[in-house]
Amino acid sequence: MATEPIAGEFTSACVDSHGSAIGMPQLCAEWIPNQVFWLVITLVVIFFVLSRIALPRIASVLAERQGTITNDIAAAEELKRQAADAEAAYDKALADARAEAQAIGQQTRDEIKAQLDEATREADAQIAEKTAESEAAIAEIRASALANVEIVAKDTAEAIVAVLGGTADQAAISTAVDNRMKG
Repeated sequence: MATEPIAGEFTSACVDSHGSAIGMPQLCAEWIPNQVFWLVITLVVIFFVLSRIALPRIASVLAERQGTITNDIAAAEELKRQAADAEAAYDKALADARAEAQAIGQQTRDEIKAQLDEATREADAQIAEKTAESEAAIAEIRASALANVEIVAKDTAEAIVAVLGGTADQAAISTAVDNRMKG
């Protein structure tokens, strides 16, 4: 036969006669040492799990992250230096291009000026040639006019002498006209 415990033997301040907890069992003073024991064991297990598994993993992730950040900063500084070098090279190329453009412009202006000077010399030569031709033509016309004036003067003098009633001596009229034309 089985012996059953008497209900009064197991009753405590935290349990009623039917074995149910009275109030909140967590606050029962008889159970506090048991709860503290399991709390300490749980905290020790959590501490070992964290210190052996979780914290090393977190530390390695943080170290890897710090390494990545350091590498990225170094790469950014290198890229910044390369960008500064590229900008300096661009500025130098731009300055060289401007200088070359100015040199080409000056060379072109000099060539145009030389061509203009050559064209001016050619035009001056043509003008001098035309002037010489014109002066020769004018001299020829002047000589022709002087010859005609002499003939006209002699004819006019002979006609005037004839109108006045005299006879004109050709030699005397020629001498008088020649003297007058000389000045």
